[in-house]
Amino acid sequence: MNKNEFFSMFSGALKQKKIWLPLLLNAFGLLVAILAIMLFSELAEEILEKETLQFDQSIISAIDPIRSDGLLNVIEIITELGSVWWITVVSILTVAILWFKKRDGWSIVFFIIAQAAGGLLTKVLKHFFARSRPSVDAAYDAVGYSFPSGHAMGSFLLYGFIGYLIVRSQRGRTTKWISGLLVLLFILMIGFSRIYLGVHYPSDVLAGYAAGTLWLSVCIFSLEWVLWMKRSSFSLGSVRKVFSSKNS
Repeated sequence: MNKNEFFSMFSGALKQKKIWLPLLLNAFGLLVAILAIMLFSELAEEILEKETLQFDQSIISAIDPIRSDGLLNVIEIITELGSVWWITVVSILTVAILWFKKRDGWSIVFFIIAQAAGGLLTKVLKHFFARSRPSVDAAYDAVGYSFPSGHAMGSFLLYGFIGYLIVRSQRGRTTKWISGLLVLLFILMIGFSRIYLGVHYPSDVLAGYAAGTLWLSVCIFSLEWVLWMKRSSFSLGSVRKVFSSKNS
C-alpha cells in the first residue's frame, strides 16, 4: 500500500459514522480529563495548604437545616450504593452480563482495570494526603483517611462505566438519556450522603469525582481506541506499511 492509497482509505473511513464518532467522543473525553486534572490539582493544593475549611464549612452549614431522622434513614441506604461490598457485587454482575450476554472481552478487561486500579489509586491518594476525617464511623465505612472520598470516586467509576456501556449499546435514545440521568443522580446522591453523614468534607467528595473522572476517561479512551483499531479498516498494519515504504 502506497501513501496515496493509505490517505484515501483514511479519508473514506472518516466519512463513516463508526469512525469519526469515536474520535469525537475521545476528543471530548480528553477535554474532560484535562478539566478533571485541573480541578483535582487545585483541590490538592488547597488541602496541603489547609485552605478549604471555609468552603467545606459553608456547604456543611447549608445542609444542617434539612437534617431529620427520616432523611437519615434514606441517606444510610443511599451511601451503601457506594460501599466496597456493593461495588464488588455490581462489578461481578456487570462482568457476568458482558461475558455471557455480550461476549465483550475488551469491555470486561477495561471495566476490571477501571474498578481495581481505581480502588488502588484511591488508597494511594488517601495515604499521600493523609487528611483526617471530620468523624470516624465504621458503620458507614468511614475509617482511615478522608481525601479523596472513596465512595465518590468508586461510585463514579462504577456507575460512570455502566452508563458508558449503555450509551455505547444499541438501545434507544430515550433509554440512553434516562440511564445517563440516573447514573448522574446516583453519583451525586452518594457524594451528598457522605457529606450529610459527616464522614467526609465536601472537598473530599469533589476530589473523588475529579479523580474518578480522570481515571474513567483514561479507561474509556483506551477501550475506544482498542475497539476503533479493531473494527476500522484503518489499521496499525496500514500505518506501518506506509511509513516503511516511505523510508525504504
